Amino acid sequence: MAEHKHGTMNSDVQEQTYTGFISFVTRFCVATVIFLVFLAIFAI
Repeated sequence: MAEHKHGTMNSDVQEQTYTGFISFVTRFCVATVIFLVFLAIFAI
């Protein structure tokens, strides 16, 4: 079995995935708020 040294793992892909997820969630929330404001203004 390979020896593992603490702190040597490459986490670049995980960081990119996390950044993409946070970006998606932020944009989705902003779009939802804009949609709800649109509905509140123009709904009959």
